Amino acid sequence: MRSGVIADLEVAEQMIKHFMQKAIGGRTRLSSRAQVVICVPSGSTNVERRAIRDAATNAGATQVSLIEEPMAAAIGAGLPVVDPIGSMVCDIGGGTTEVGVISLQGLSYSRSVRIGGDKMDEAIMSYVRRTHNLQIGEATAERVKKDYGSARPPVSGDGDIAVVKGLDVEKGVPKEIKLTQAELAHALAEPVARIVHAVREALEHTAPEIAADIIEEGITMTGGGSLLNGIDAVLADETGLPVRIAEDPMQCVALGAGQTLEDEVFKGALQPA
Repeated sequence: MRSGVIADLEVAEQMIKHFMQKAIGGRTRLSSRAQVVICVPSGSTNVERRAIRDAATNAGATQVSLIEEPMAAAIGAGLPVVDPIGSMVCDIGGGTTEVGVISLQGLSYSRSVRIGGDKMDEAIMSYVRRTHNLQIGEATAERVKKDYGSARPPVSGDGDIAVVKGLDVEKGVPKEIKLTQAELAHALAEPVARIVHAVREALEHTAPEIAADIIEEGITMTGGGSLLNGIDAVLADETGLPVRIAEDPMQCVALGAGQTLEDEVFKGALQPA
């Protein structure tokens, strides 16, 4: 997967087949009528959606339905998607950030930007190489982001200090440096700003009646990226709205997709592949 869509069809087929077998639990009697719901970025093209459908079909699914990620995230977060109440969700995943305005089981507006946790990792890697002449891997960048990353600089001083190991670009030997929380906030400023811009753009396109509900209900954040320290506070400051992080942000999209199979009330959110 890259930027929320399939980059390698064969590997994706094997991955889907593996998870289908885990879900079915070896019960071959059920495998002949396997129903699969797959989340897709709201901005994905018809070609990308067809690739997803083909991967699931080739993996053995007999019925494939798609659901846009903002809707799945909203359902999984427990938002009132079937009620005549407007709500807003911001799902920061690995490849994309999905912003959705939902009312009456439909997306009145959605915005998808191909920036998420992966781009944050890349921003840290680029900053460390540019500033400290140190080359680090994706796993190291992700660890540093999770443990020390922040969407805004510390209130005072440089904050916590992370010890980062990598390869000295000039000398070609292993090297260890100290990276402050303030530096990480600076490195992450650009991807965080793009996420905030996507949310503001969605608010600008929201109907006045729904906007009134969002003022009361606020913005719900889901996805692993919502766990970045301070990103909810940054979003609240930039929009002037209350912002909350869902109870289980990492699982909201998957839980929402599962609920569409189990509860008839959410069937209207599904799209045939």
